[in-house]
Amino acid sequence: MQPDRDTVIRQHLYTKGQASIQELAEVAHASLATIRRDLLRLEDKGMVERTHGGARIAGKVGLEVAFEARELQNIAAKKAIAQAAYSRLQPGTSVMLDAGSTVLQLARLLRVAPLPLTVFTNSLVVVQTLNGVEDLRLTLLGGQVRPENHSVVGPIAEATIDRLWFDQLFLGASAVQDDGTLSTPDAAEASINLRMLQRATRRCILADATKFGQTATYGVAKLEAATNVISDSGLDARWRARLADCGLDVTIADVPADETAHA
Repeated sequence: MQPDRDTVIRQHLYTKGQASIQELAEVAHASLATIRRDLLRLEDKGMVERTHGGARIAGKVGLEVAFEARELQNIAAKKAIAQAAYSRLQPGTSVMLDAGSTVLQLARLLRVAPLPLTVFTNSLVVVQTLNGVEDLRLTLLGGQVRPENHSVVGPIAEATIDRLWFDQLFLGASAVQDDGTLSTPDAAEASINLRMLQRATRRCILADATKFGQTATYGVAKLEAATNVISDSGLDARWRARLADCGLDVTIADVPADETAHA
């Protein structure tokens, strides 16, 4: 089926960086002609860039790769960050989880090690992960479904957030720009993320080191809008100092060496 093959192609390109048409045909169990047609279509959508004899994930600023592919990128760092975030959860509190792929790793930890929490989210994947977990009260925001990120956005979701207050927010970041702006490739996602920041006491950004110094089209807020940042050991000293200068509580999660090799 076409969606399944597209996902296989994108995930393989994310894992390998780039691949030949022959290699993609083998992993997708498709003919060379079929893969060529797939790559033409994915290139038209801005998801991949064709190379001589193969393809790679598109590197253009502001383009959003499908959630299933992004979820695999820097997975070891994301799991380490999620573990550090989990240790900051306080039983009996209200928590907002956004639709970021690193935040999803935190939700998966909650599934295997539940805590009595009231959890709100705009992520369809987080809801699937946490649905039925004992002692956890789960609420999915209503609104417009954004398929690219499996998230709920728009004025209905924002109006719901405006009536709530969260003890903690865990927010992913598509990019942390050099000017200190959190940004994302989608305007609706940027708008709802800002609302989340405005309605939480503790506001924790979960972002692996590769997100720093990157750029996306729509600004969410300045770093100072957060209270905490959790990143991984790949974050350079310049950014660590800058985050501290912003008055943020910075936590660096160690990624095991054997895991880094497979990230």
